Amino acid sequence: MFEQQDPNLIQLNSAGQLKHFLTTEGLSREMLTEILDTADSFVDMSAQQVKKVPLLRGKTVVNLFFEASTRTASTFELAAKRLSADVLNLNIKTSSTSKGETLKDTLMTMEAMHSDMFVVRHSDSGAAHYIASNVTPHVAVINAGDGRHAHPTQAMLDMLTIRQHKGEFESLTVAIVGDILHSRVARSQIHALRTLGAKEIRVIAPTTLLPRHIEALGVTVYTDMIQGLKDVDVVMMLRLQKERMQSALLPSESEFYSLYGLTEEKLKLTHPDSIVMHPGPINRGVEIETSVADGPKSMILKQVTNGIAVRMAVMSMAMSGQMTEHQAERESE
Repeated sequence: MFEQQDPNLIQLNSAGQLKHFLTTEGLSREMLTEILDTADSFVDMSAQQVKKVPLLRGKTVVNLFFEASTRTASTFELAAKRLSADVLNLNIKTSSTSKGETLKDTLMTMEAMHSDMFVVRHSDSGAAHYIASNVTPHVAVINAGDGRHAHPTQAMLDMLTIRQHKGEFESLTVAIVGDILHSRVARSQIHALRTLGAKEIRVIAPTTLLPRHIEALGVTVYTDMIQGLKDVDVVMMLRLQKERMQSALLPSESEFYSLYGLTEEKLKLTHPDSIVMHPGPINRGVEIETSVADGPKSMILKQVTNGIAVRMAVMSMAMSGQMTEHQAERESE
């Protein structure tokens, strides 16, 4: 676990532009909207014959994944390449870190290669903040998930998906269902939804999978899924974070599915025009029924598509913010 400073003292430059993207917490509504608007401009790129823009041409992006990932790693790599960056994927399991090299030593090695951006995924909360606080100036850091703390690009691709299908957030009731306790996604979603003005945010989970004092984040807590789903506009299911559970907090997966799995029958309780989301990978028959995951209300594959656009947006914005900061410093010398 790393100590964390006020993220906005780190992730914004002197002009208030993004230079790192570490968390959705504390960012203004205007900044989150700018990320969504920028991402929107990249959404249709996949349909174009040439799927590249030169915004990061000549820049080197290093994917530092200290924790296993397929979907997040591949979408970050694709996003960087579509921005015309050179990409280095560091295989942590075969790197010097597994031989005792410290995180700071790894950073210094990567910096010596004249890297311009680090995309960091780590099992310890605060790791991305630590790296952003210690990295050479003018190197951007993007948090691809740290411990139980934050997964800001996942939250923003979720916000983009909601906005595409629901428009503004002010009239929406959103339910986040499942393993809230271990989920960095849920925390980032809650901060983003609050900032963007969602009418009501509900969290639905068994007591053993709810963080203490979760109400302080401005959410309504339900332990009964039947009550919690009534008339909601957006259902955001979460994956059971079994790899982060420290003890047996569930009697069984089958009982969890019975009480908290999203089925066709439970979905009928929501608003007629509701949508269903899941950050993936899906545990079918544990968190969600297959017919719901593949059904007409499901936005799960759309979330994957939007993930590329959002990651292109934050990478291009952070690099632009770093360049602006560098230029301002040079002019002041």
